Formats: sequence, C-alpha cells, structure tokens
Amino acid sequence: MNKNNQKPDIEIIVTDADGKERKIDSNSILPVEQILPNKLNIIAIQGRPIFPGVFTPLMVSSAEDVKVVEAAYEGDGFLGIIMAKKDSDNSTIADLYEVGTAARIIKKINMPDGGINIFISTIKRFKIRKALNKTNPIFATVEYLDDEEDSTFEVKALTRAIVSEMKEISDNNPMFSEEMRLNMVNIDHPGKIADFIASILNVEKEDQQRILETVNVRRRLEQVLVFIKREQELLRIQKKIQHELNEKIEKNQREYFLREELKSIQEELGTDSNGNLNDYQKFKEKIEKLNFTGEIKEAVDSELQKFNLIDPNSAEYIGTRNFLELVCNLPWQDNAVEDYNLSNASKVLEDDHYGLDDVKKRIMEYLSVRKLKKDNKGSIILLVGPPGVGKTSIGKSIAKAMNKPFYRFSVGGMRDEAEIKGHRRTYIGAMPGKIIQGLKITKSRSPVFLIDEIDKMGQSHQGDPASALLEVLDPEQNINFRDNYLDLPFDISNVFFILTANTLDSIPGPLLDRAEVIQLSGYIDQEKMEIAKKYLIPKNLEKNGLKKNQVKFTKAALSRIAEEYAREAGVRNFEKNLDKINRKIVTKLMADEKTDKAQTFTVDASDLNEYLGKPVFDESEIKRASKPGTAIGLAWTSMGGDTLLLESISFPGKNELQLTGQMGDVMKESAQIAFNWVKSYCEANNIKKPEWFEQNVIHLHIPEGATPKDGPSAGITMATTFMSLLTGKTIKKNLAMTGELSLTGQVLPIGGLREKTVAARRNRIKTIIIPKANVRDLDEIPDHVKAGIKFMPVSDVKEVIDIVF
Repeated sequence: MNKNNQKPDIEIIVTDADGKERKIDSNSILPVEQILPNKLNIIAIQGRPIFPGVFTPLMVSSAEDVKVVEAAYEGDGFLGIIMAKKDSDNSTIADLYEVGTAARIIKKINMPDGGINIFISTIKRFKIRKALNKTNPIFATVEYLDDEEDSTFEVKALTRAIVSEMKEISDNNPMFSEEMRLNMVNIDHPGKIADFIASILNVEKEDQQRILETVNVRRRLEQVLVFIKREQELLRIQKKIQHELNEKIEKNQREYFLREELKSIQEELGTDSNGNLNDYQKFKEKIEKLNFTGEIKEAVDSELQKFNLIDPNSAEYIGTRNFLELVCNLPWQDNAVEDYNLSNASKVLEDDHYGLDDVKKRIMEYLSVRKLKKDNKGSIILLVGPPGVGKTSIGKSIAKAMNKPFYRFSVGGMRDEAEIKGHRRTYIGAMPGKIIQGLKITKSRSPVFLIDEIDKMGQSHQGDPASALLEVLDPEQNINFRDNYLDLPFDISNVFFILTANTLDSIPGPLLDRAEVIQLSGYIDQEKMEIAKKYLIPKNLEKNGLKKNQVKFTKAALSRIAEEYAREAGVRNFEKNLDKINRKIVTKLMADEKTDKAQTFTVDASDLNEYLGKPVFDESEIKRASKPGTAIGLAWTSMGGDTLLLESISFPGKNELQLTGQMGDVMKESAQIAFNWVKSYCEANNIKKPEWFEQNVIHLHIPEGATPKDGPSAGITMATTFMSLLTGKTIKKNLAMTGELSLTGQVLPIGGLREKTVAARRNRIKTIIIPKANVRDLDEIPDHVKAGIKFMPVSDVKEVIDIVF
C-alpha cells in the first residue's frame, strides 16, 4: 500500500490482434478494438450480414450456437458473426463467407424454448485465417481488417454526397426513423457512415456482403452511392405510381359525386345527359299519343310506372324496357285501307311470272273481291306445288301488286309453338312470336305475310305450331290475337296471309280448311325455255357481272338443258346450270388480262358438254314398257309429277304375291286388289287355270326402291302389269295410265292430273289412260301442255285391257 492508502497498481497483460503480448495499467482506458482476441468462436447467421458499429439483438436457437454463446459470455464476451452462403441448420466453415464482424455480447436473455436472445455490439471486420474447428462449434484464428483510406478530398466529397442523397431518401421515406437520421448525421468517420447506410438500405444480402468485404473506404463509399441512386430511382417510380393512383381515385370520386348530382338534376328535368328526354319520358309521350283505352291502357300504364321505379342496373329493367319499346313500335293506329289498282296488279303478276295463268286468274279474282268489298278480313291463300315453281316469288308479287309491305318467315321444321305465339315474359331472353315481330317490322296492320313450308311443321313437348296457327288464321279469333309475350289483344284480321306447301297430305285438316288452295303445277320444257329467256338469263348475267346480251343461248341449247340437265318440275336446277355456264365464261374472260371484257359469247347445244359436263339424263332415262309384265303409270309427288315403270315376273312356288320397291300401305292394298281382280278375270276367261296360281309366285316391283311410294292412283297400272305378264303381251308404245281400281273392276278418279300430264310429256308419252271422272279436269290443263297427247277416259278396267294390248 502506498503512502496515500491507495490501492496498489495492478499489472494487466493483454494480447494484441497481431498476437503480441503487452502490459497495460488497470487504470488505463483502452479502445475495445485493442483488446480483441485473435481467436473467435464463430456463429453463422442466415439473414443479412451485420456491419461494424451496430448495436442489435440476435436470436440464437441452435443448441450448438447456444453453447458457443454461453461459453463466450462466461469468458471475454467476444463472438465472430459471419453470414452463411446458403440457408442450413448445420453450417461448416466451408459454407461461410471469409469476412465477418467481431461483436461483444452486452446482454443475454434466456428464452422459454431453450434459445437465447443476446444484444451485441459489433466492433470490427475480420477475416478467417485458419479454422481450428471446421464444424459446429466453429472456432478459428482471425485477422482484423482496418479501413484503407487514400485520397482524403475524394472521400470527403463522396461522404457529403452520400449524406446529402440519403437525406433526400429519408425525407421521402416514412420507414426511416428520426433516430436513424440523427445517427447518420453524428457519425464522423466515412467508413462507418458507409457501413451504417449499407445496413439500412434495401439491398440484396450478397451486395451487402460485398460492401462488408470492401476495406478501401473510397470504393466502399462508391458502392454505397450506387445503391443510394438505385433506391432513389425506385422511390421516384413508387412516388409516380402513388401519385397516379391518388389522381385516379380522386378523379373517380369527383366523377361519382358529379354523376350523382347530374342524375338528380336529370330526374328533376326528365332528360338525359345530352338534354334529350330520358327513356321514361319518351315512352310516356309515345303511349299518350296512342290513346289506349280499357285493358290495354291499364296494362301499359302499369308497366310504365314500374319502369320508372326499377333500378336501371337490374335485369327486370331491360325486360320492361323491351316490352314498352315493342308496344310503342306496333302499328296500333295504322289504317288498313285497300289502295291498289287492279290493272296494275295484273301487270305486276304478268311481268314477274311467265305462265301460271290459272294461278294469276285466281289471284286477280281474289283481289277484285277485296277491292269491291273493301274488307280485307279472312284473306288466306294456300299455294301448293313442287319446289322451284315460284310460290314464294308469287307471294312477293302479290304484296307488290297490292302496294303492301311484305314479310316472310318459314315454319319448316318448327317444333315450338312459342315461335308463333311468343314466349312469356317470365323467361330470360323472352321474345314475341313471328306474327308480332312481323307487324313491328312492317309497321302496318295490313301487310302481306308469307308463311312458308307449312307442310313441314313438327310437334314436340314444347307444343304444336300447327295448332298455334289455327288461332292466327281464323278470322273469328284473330280479331283479338294474344301473343304470349305482349299479352294484349291485337287485331291481325287485316293481315293478308299467304301459305305455301309442297303437298297437302301432311297439313292438318282444320288448318287446311281455313285457306283457299291454289295448285301450282310443274313446268314443261317449253315453259322453262320461256322463263329462262325472260327472267333467268338476265338475272344471272347481272349476278355474275356480265352485261346484258353478252352471253346468248340458242333455242337448242335451252331445250337440251331442260331435257338432259334439268328435268325437275321447277326451274331451280335450270337456273343453277345457267349460273354454272356464266361462271365458266367469266373465268375465261379473267384468265387473260388482254382479253376484251366486253366480248360476246353464244352458247349452243354442242357447247353444253364443255360447260356442264355429261348429261344428267339421257335416252336411257326415258321409261319404256318394252317387255311382257311391264307397264308405265303416272304418279304425283311433292316434287311434281313423275312416271313409274312397274315390273312383274312369275316363278314356281307357293301361291303368293311379293311386293318390293318401298310401297306404302295404300299402294300395297291397291296391288292386292289388282292381283285378285286379274286372278279372277284370268280364271273366268281361261287365260290361266287356278292350278297355275297355286303353283306360282308373282313378284311386283317398282324400280328406284330407295324412294318411298304411296297413293291410290296406280291400281289400273298394276292390273295391266299382271295382265301383260300372264298373257305374254307387251303394251303399246308411249302409253301411260293413271287411275284407282276397285275390287269389282271400276276405275276410280285420281288427283294431280296436270302434274301427271307434265311428267308424261317429259317422258314422251303420246297416250294417257285416265278415269272418266277426271275428264272435267282436262279443261284446267293449258292447251300447250295437252298438245300432242291423246287422253283415253275409261270407267272399267276391261276398257283399259282393250286399249293397251
């Protein structure tokens, strides 16, 4: 003890970072960097590196790391903190970066889960020199790294630039606390400033490790400045996006309030944004002008008030709006006045159609009655005929002749009665039926409606469209026609209905009873040629871009087209062949640019093979009864008249009649009647003995077996076939017949005589045997159709036998 009773001085020996030992006085105050050990326990961290000069908590959960911390805390309190290259619970020294930060444990807190939370103060960079223990717990000899400072002026300039740029970032970023700003300003060493800023910047951990490993202060400052600039750019973009977003939100809010205010003003004024009347006001004005009364007024006013209260965004709003729009567009007040000239109407029919004199006559009679009576109710015409004879075009001509709007719709294949009477408005996407739609489109209460293909309607679980048409076409019911969608009475009795069909067989009786039937027969070759000259050729030249008379067809060419390429009842195939010829001529014109585009062409019969190829029909197509057991009959089909070649043979076997060729039930019965009559006649006249019939089979066949055949008009033809077979005689050439046979031998009347005559003429028949009861029908057949054909009326089948053999 010294003379002042003070504690004696204690001599302390410490080891420097370079491994040298030296003595220090216990009362001396030394920087902590000078007492750092040269051997450190290493803890690997998974996150970002920790820079020197930082006071921070560190969570340690690994059991091995906890032991390292406990040992260090009990000793000198120093640890080495190094970032691992990849995340792993068991890192070896090879998994660590070489440069880390030496730290001193300030405080240790034990956690309930066995881990510890330590507060460390980082002191200095170090680099691993040698691993004393490569696995956990990692223990190594280290070398401490001092900052390298070169050009003082450059370092100062970089430091000021960094501080200035960071101040801009901190002012615009709420994540920077006031404490961070103060620390940044109060740090006086450039290297420490770089370390502090690198630790708080949002930089990738690999980049932070690179800064930690940079000992040269100037280069470290340069790296940090680059990252600051990058952060500033990110902040600028973020600020721009935020500003645009705020502007958009503010604009939407401003627009919302303005729209609400404008909506209130419009509701007060009853107008839209352009100053026009809104939908409610428009509908109200239109409905008031219609002057509805009674049920219609109540129903429409109710819908109008509901429309005014419904939210425009609701689904019901659209449905109610569509209903009101339909009501306003229907011709409630249109005056159905008959305003047409009969002579002009006749001229229109003549100009639009060649031939069809009977049809034109019937239509002119119809129009004359309407004109005199001045009452157009109950006007229903049914045009029946094969395809391509002009049923639809006649409907258009009638509308043109009457100066009325024309509306056409087809019911072919229709299975849903809602197509006629509309859907109820309770269904989504409901629509009015075709009748109301047509009235809305034509804007007239007395248009001409053409309902096409009524013989092809179907039935399904959705109803029967044919039954729905009954109300539409009944003059007593359609005065108050109710469409399911409109559900209001509307008078459609002024509509002139024209129906079209190919056959009457499939049309329901009650529907057929409501119309006046006008039959349209097929065309003979001469008529087709005239139609081609007057209508088809000019129309087709224009269609293909050719000038009038640029392509001329000789009479022989047109005749050959009708005979060998287009034998059907109508003229559609004839027109298709003309179209094909004109297309090939246009192709020739356009193939060579130097060709005169106004060049004219003449098509003769000899040119048809080049333009149309080989004939579809030739002489072999003409049916001839050239052998015993054959006869030619005449039939009526929906496609027009046709000729049938009946064939029969006999062979030994059990008494039997075999029938082939797709015969219907009616035709099978006719065949059985004809066979039984012939059998009885042959036995009575000793042509064949009864034993012959017991020992032979007779087979009757109608060629073209894929085509169904039915009807009651082939009885005498079958009987003639059997008689030809049993007598071995061939019937006369160019002879055909039609007529039904009774069991007692009477020849019964048939229908479709004109169509059958046209078919016979096409097949070059010279003599036709017909029932005597059908003689009255000959007056309805034009003279040019009957020309060159001899008609032989008969009342008994024996007369037929006398004529044919």
